[in-house]
Amino acid sequence: MDIQAVNGMSYEEFLDVFGNIIEKCPLITAAVWSNRPFSSINEMEKCVYEFIDSLPSSGKEGILRCHPDLAGRELTSGSLTIESQQEQRQAGLTTLTSGERETLVRLNSQYKTKFGFPFVICAKMSDKYKIMEEMRSRLQNDPLQELLKGTEEVKKICHLRVQELSKGVLLPTKL
Repeated sequence: MDIQAVNGMSYEEFLDVFGNIIEKCPLITAAVWSNRPFSSINEMEKCVYEFIDSLPSSGKEGILRCHPDLAGRELTSGSLTIESQQEQRQAGLTTLTSGERETLVRLNSQYKTKFGFPFVICAKMSDKYKIMEEMRSRLQNDPLQELLKGTEEVKKICHLRVQELSKGVLLPTKL
């Protein structure tokens, strides 16, 4: 998909294709659509990042709260978004031992209790061992550090999703 095709999309088409580049936050995609025409896919991504960066802390926390727990209830119930299913599978979170699952459940709980939002990491750039190591490490952060780190991870996830969509690897969210 080239930038001319992206710029030629109606609002509805743009939302159907790019509506989940930020997990369960189609309003961000909707807001970015008004910045068309984009000179490149990278410029479109930059608009998404600028929108996120312009949000107050509560808005950034809201974005993080839209993410599922890693290897959590949504994974076991099959209610993850298509994108999250692929990402968690690739990181090995669908083939955990019972001990690994217990560890992740405990770490997820500790993390959410401390910070008030789920642990977010770019699962596609990680594996289950790195994820657990990062969770333990990031539990030592203060809330502001973790808000910034989580937001940066959201941007990594967005980048990979946009790249896959532009190459036709991921299916659009609604088409």
